[in-house]
Amino acid sequence: MAQMRTKHSGLALLTTAIALMTAACGGGQAQGGADASADAITVDGSSTVYPITEAVAEEFKNEGAGRVTIGVSGTGGGFKKFCKGEVEITGASRPIKPSEVESCGQAGVEYIELPVSYDGIVVVVHPSNTWVESFTVDELKKIWAPAAQGVVMKWSDVREGWPDKPLRLFGAGVDSGTYDYFTKAIVGEEHASRGDFTSSEDDNVLVQGISSDENALGFFGYAYYAENQDKLRVIPVDDGVPGNGDGPITPSVETVADATYQPLSRPVFIYVSTAAVKRPAVEKFVEFYLERGGALAQEVGYIPLPASVYELARKRYKERVTGSVFGGDGSKIGVSAEQLLAG
Repeated sequence: MAQMRTKHSGLALLTTAIALMTAACGGGQAQGGADASADAITVDGSSTVYPITEAVAEEFKNEGAGRVTIGVSGTGGGFKKFCKGEVEITGASRPIKPSEVESCGQAGVEYIELPVSYDGIVVVVHPSNTWVESFTVDELKKIWAPAAQGVVMKWSDVREGWPDKPLRLFGAGVDSGTYDYFTKAIVGEEHASRGDFTSSEDDNVLVQGISSDENALGFFGYAYYAENQDKLRVIPVDDGVPGNGDGPITPSVETVADATYQPLSRPVFIYVSTAAVKRPAVEKFVEFYLERGGALAQEVGYIPLPASVYELARKRYKERVTGSVFGGDGSKIGVSAEQLLAG
């Protein structure tokens, strides 16, 4: 993996919008950001996509191309702002879902959906956990399903032979696309899980919690695991489908990219409003994102899409193709961005 840039730690830094400025910024109003100057580009959304967007914005700034402000409200929170026209671009770690399609439609906000990287959702434990060698999808469902609350409370409740120790759970915040995707892939329904777990939109909080509790189990995006491998142990997952690779598969750059790490490999996205791309600054930033985003995604620990997918995304953007290739139905499991874009 390429040398990773240092990411901000702490929710306060993530949730405070950053301003990346050039020496000169124009005046005027930005569509989708009422207080922005003519060159300002307003971005919000997923904490998973945030490090990629931040890296792109820094390079964009270095070329003297404009000003970018980035907030982190989570995928769901970002779509709320986006569909109200409060921001021009939103990052998402899952595709737009029906309620968000409806909100954007009611507000007259049209959008272009653009994949920018692959990411895997990792299942991790404390390094001193010596009893778990792998999970099946059924075991993860047994742990995380709504019916597990108050029932599956110890490791011995998950698999016979595991210790009679408390099971302490950590996971992505319920407003996040990572949570939606994980629950769809593991439980079978988006936004359905037990509620007695420590959740956070800040993956660094999850890393800290799991790394300090030997009985912990949690899930979050691969990039944050890659940056903290010395503090955590990643657990291979067996989806029971031989065509995806036999037995438990460990998440890695290779297994996420070739989609053998299932069902927890996924593309992540930016959504840009068609009104916003009429502004030269926004149009240029999105073009820059699609041109440089793959290499920069790798620098911050993500898995670039194949060159053919970036080419399809650039074509989709150039032709201003609106809507979602996922049909506006939210997460689809085991389907690659290339398959959908190629249509």
